[in-house]
Amino acid sequence: MNEELREVMNGWADSLVNLVPVLTGSEKTATMTQVRAAYTAFQTQQPAPPGVRFEDLVMGGVTATLVQPEVKTSDIVLLYLHGGAYIVGEPDGYHGIGGNYAKLLGANVYIPDYRLAPEHPFPAAIDDSLRAYEWLLDQGIQAEKIAFAGESAGGSMVISVMVAAKQKGLPLPAAGVAISPWANLEHTGASMTNREGLDPLNTKPLLDLLARTFLAGALPNHPLASPVFADVTGLPPILVQIGENELMLSDAIRLASHLAENRVRVNLEVWPGMPHAWHFFHTFLPEAGQALRTSARFISDTVNPAK
Repeated sequence: MNEELREVMNGWADSLVNLVPVLTGSEKTATMTQVRAAYTAFQTQQPAPPGVRFEDLVMGGVTATLVQPEVKTSDIVLLYLHGGAYIVGEPDGYHGIGGNYAKLLGANVYIPDYRLAPEHPFPAAIDDSLRAYEWLLDQGIQAEKIAFAGESAGGSMVISVMVAAKQKGLPLPAAGVAISPWANLEHTGASMTNREGLDPLNTKPLLDLLARTFLAGALPNHPLASPVFADVTGLPPILVQIGENELMLSDAIRLASHLAENRVRVNLEVWPGMPHAWHFFHTFLPEAGQALRTSARFISDTVNPAK
């Protein structure tokens, strides 16, 4: 990891410095509103590319942002499920990655603003994201033209929302991209310990706290909270992208194996030296642009395969 990337990742961690005191009540340093604002302010440092525009809308009762490219070249629709441990994050912080996907795909990108824990614990985020997907279907958009993508908690929800849609009898989207998925809230993967210190954003004690906050008493092996335990049969092709420096590495590999063992077509990419959700840093990190382009190509080739 180069020094510029390390400094940026440290800045990302610094944006959440007040999160643990707020969640544990150990100090009155900030409010949850202030923590979320700091997180979004950090994310907006990675700007949207030129040639896209943003519009607020409501998707089945869930507020959302629509990202539209000025030049639309595809009938693909991307539902982007943002990360933030189900506790922080909002569409305003995702103009960079959402705008990049809109341009790369030449397609509309929808980013739902799902409810967050601890005010709205599991399964609120999954319920809201499923409602947003149902809204797309209600607009007459064919499921085979829809793809999901997301990072971290959102990367896990790429799978979980598909599983919830299957349980409800809904048609499934055509493809999914799970970036740095937080796929196992039991945190049993080997990388949770042997990558400690390499991952500049996450630590296992922090992830344990965030998981407990989100779950609010639900079991960490609940199939919709940890898709490594879900019935994933029948899901569409999935691309899993994970950084080699991540604490979540082993569990992301486990997710890919779980998908493959249940006859889901899966592509697994492990990117050497990359930290959590490195895709954000497209303005200075070549690997971020490469990973974005690779994932967009996967979506395009899967949704609209060459004849």
